[in-house]
Amino acid sequence: MKKSANKNSGESLTLAGKPSTMRKFLFYFVAVICISCNSSEEKKQVKKILAENEIFQYSGRYEQIEDGVALISSASSVKAKVFGDSTTVYLKSANDQHHYVSIVLNQGLLGRYRIKEDSLTFALPDTGNGATLTIFKDTEASNAAVVFQGISAEKIETVPSEDTPKIEFIGNSITCGMGADTREIGCEEGEWYDQHNAYLAYGPRVARALNAEFELSCVSGMGMYRNWNDENQPVMPNVYSNLYLNADDSKKADFTDKAPDVVSIALGTNDLSLGDGEKDRTDFDPEKFTSNYISFVESIYAYYPDTKIVLLSSPMIGRKENELLIASLNQVKDHFEKREISIFEFDKMEPGGCTSHPNLEDHEQMANALIPYFREILKK
Repeated sequence: MKKSANKNSGESLTLAGKPSTMRKFLFYFVAVICISCNSSEEKKQVKKILAENEIFQYSGRYEQIEDGVALISSASSVKAKVFGDSTTVYLKSANDQHHYVSIVLNQGLLGRYRIKEDSLTFALPDTGNGATLTIFKDTEASNAAVVFQGISAEKIETVPSEDTPKIEFIGNSITCGMGADTREIGCEEGEWYDQHNAYLAYGPRVARALNAEFELSCVSGMGMYRNWNDENQPVMPNVYSNLYLNADDSKKADFTDKAPDVVSIALGTNDLSLGDGEKDRTDFDPEKFTSNYISFVESIYAYYPDTKIVLLSSPMIGRKENELLIASLNQVKDHFEKREISIFEFDKMEPGGCTSHPNLEDHEQMANALIPYFREILKK
């Protein structure tokens, strides 16, 4: 308004010499415009909605804590519909480490962001219909939680729910997207989790291609009966029911939410590994592996009686190890002869990521192989 008044200052002086009725008319005219301006400014007032508000929709493993909502598992997420010119997201680490999150706006990836205690502001498209903003945790449960504290925007609403299928991907570091993203920090640099990118790992890629919801339950180094470099620490069957996917059983995961239509299990790479080559390592025990696998599948059916299960091989192991793995997976499948269990065998690949993990291109290749397979399973 001030700029407009300055531009027309000569015009205002001329009108000031008019009869009083004209001056009164001008006064009321300007007053109405100013009231309209103030009303418009009020409509554009930004408000902050805190994390515990029911507007927000959460996915994956999460927990409401004192100062927000803890996003626990890889690719755990929160979303809402935001309106206005821009929106600000408030996040912090639950410990003294940094984390990474991927921010998605209307299904378009805005980027991957390093988080310690930060607010991130993003411009919104000028559509008037709002935009769906989703925040995905890229690091994993063993890195501690990313604490979501809320969002600021002119208006925030719940995203309308859709009747879509759901896939849960259970696995190890490969499923978590460890070592995949070297675009900013190389393999020999930074912390061991600086290349994590759960959002662009094979599982979420498969789910997005099939318009399915997804959840990742994965821990780096973890196996079915032994882990990458130890024989006695908790393995996936021990920690799966615990909220934080660790040995702390004081908080349990909630399995009463929407059940997955398909559960994908990708474990065995660490059971078959030789570890670091320095610590004593016994030979792979197919009997123990198969026994633990069968018990674990039984526990999955106890949580999700009607789910379909897919057992994945590993594209990262050698020919001999792959033969042992496939033979074991077939024994698991045969044990559940009345259940719908299938086995998918990856082609061997030479991974391009850190510490013999798939990079982003490898994850895309794995996803492309799985998409038609999972599409057929979901059709059934």
